[in-house]
Amino acid sequence: SPHCPRVARGRSTRRLVKMSTSDIDTLNFLTPEVAFEIADTIGTPCYAYDLATLKKQAEAALAFPNAYGLTVRYAMKAAPNAAILKLFHSMGLHFDCSSIFEVQRAMAAGVPPAHCSLSSQELGEGFEKLVEQGVKINCCSLLQVEKFCAKCPGKELGLRFNPGVGSGGTSKTNVGGPSSSFGIWHEYADKCSEMVKAAGCKVVRVHTHIGSGSDPAVWRRCTGMSIALCEKFPEVTVLNLGGGYKVARMRTDKGTNLQTDCAVVKDEFEQFSSKFGRKLHLEIEPGTFLSANSACLVASVHDIVQTGTDEGHTFIKLDAGMTDVLRPSLYGAQHPIVVVPRDASRASKRKSYVVCGHCCESGDLMTPAPGEPETLSERMLCEAVPGDVVVIEASGAYCSSMSTKNYNSFPEAPEVMIVDNKVHVIRKRQVVEDIWKNEVDLPAGVIAK
Repeated sequence: SPHCPRVARGRSTRRLVKMSTSDIDTLNFLTPEVAFEIADTIGTPCYAYDLATLKKQAEAALAFPNAYGLTVRYAMKAAPNAAILKLFHSMGLHFDCSSIFEVQRAMAAGVPPAHCSLSSQELGEGFEKLVEQGVKINCCSLLQVEKFCAKCPGKELGLRFNPGVGSGGTSKTNVGGPSSSFGIWHEYADKCSEMVKAAGCKVVRVHTHIGSGSDPAVWRRCTGMSIALCEKFPEVTVLNLGGGYKVARMRTDKGTNLQTDCAVVKDEFEQFSSKFGRKLHLEIEPGTFLSANSACLVASVHDIVQTGTDEGHTFIKLDAGMTDVLRPSLYGAQHPIVVVPRDASRASKRKSYVVCGHCCESGDLMTPAPGEPETLSERMLCEAVPGDVVVIEASGAYCSSMSTKNYNSFPEAPEVMIVDNKVHVIRKRQVVEDIWKNEVDLPAGVIAK
């Protein structure tokens, strides 16, 4: 359509990157039979979570190296379905919430208020009522400290600091350093101390989150910078190091091994205790680590089109896209993609494709170049025809929760949980009329004027 907006504004062409691979991606936890069952009974697109993988990742997080106690807080913004929240709650995890509404959502799923911690860019109205219920607040700016002291004098609070450095897969996922708005700039620690003392409040938690990947040396440096902030607040008993544990989505990625890569964290806590006589309790906030590879998006091949010859491409058009998995369009993020052919005789045939979504948006691309959302990248896949199933793996974190649902008025996709190869619906497909049910007509005669 000539009316389609373009994401790559100002560019007349897109650079092509061909991904060379000796093999193709394979299914993670689904079998072809279960993939077809989801497509044929639930319909596509549909998110599929694997209970066994979720539990395995949670158990790994609960074994994080620590010196004086550990609380694992699930960063629920990654995937906040109630079934996932209830599972993690049953395993002893607590929860990291990024808005008052996430706190309400967690509590609605049965999570006790005392197991919720709120660290938010927006400290919304009514937060003091949550404090009264036992929700823990980490103030993320000087204004938030001021609001907390005014509304909750004499209460305990946490402070989220920006320690001055950060890391992330892209500039859009970096949450530390001078280019990030997250947290209180570390040089304002003394100012925070003055504000808190004046209100009779007590700082009992220090929180940082910068993303650390899988390099032990980086982990030691980040932990050291964070733990140094605790020196300024003698009543602090908890240090929260946030998340940022790299997950290997693609076959060539190297993920974080919590036991080996993060062992230096325990050492830093022990050294702090030896020097200051204080045994700090450790909190971590994994989101991606717990859920990324625990789910996939099951979609269908809607169409296949070709453009030109030498300079053209063969495009697979899905019945899903940025309305379900936004990360490739936003970050140039990479997801394994598996074509599951309806005809098993094509399983050994290979062809190079650009995979795109169903939105009237040129940026709705499932195979961009790594870190370059506006650059086309071809993938070697099983030869596809319309009607085949396509599974986009590693879609458990920041996919369903961060989708552009309802763009082009596509309904929100359903979610299912796989338990021993059995499919259980944990969210129904949105009824299309629900998209506009909150719209209100203008008064009679207004449009006719």
